[in-house]
Amino acid sequence: MSLRPPQSFRQSQQANGFNVLEYGLMSERANSLGRHGLKVEAALAALRAWAVERQSAEERERLLNEASDAVWAFFVQRESCGLRNNRDAIQRYGIPNEVLARLGAIRK
Repeated sequence: MSLRPPQSFRQSQQANGFNVLEYGLMSERANSLGRHGLKVEAALAALRAWAVERQSAEERERLLNEASDAVWAFFVQRESCGLRNNRDAIQRYGIPNEVLARLGAIRK
């Protein structure tokens, strides 16, 4: 039979070097995720602001490419934070299917 001492007698988890480093890394990942989210919002806003009367089809292609690059970087950053399912982000940001179809595409 083994006995386990009460929680109050256990040594508290002191902030050792590893915990401090891990905390700093998690903080930087979260900060980077926020910055990427802002880039996605800006790229999608620019794409939505495109108007056929004022801008050319080439401009729309450029905006689609920029939006897909921003979303791709955002999804990669989400995965590094442990967020594997992107459905909620797609819904929250209102990412169009034409942007999703270009994710990861290599352009010449």
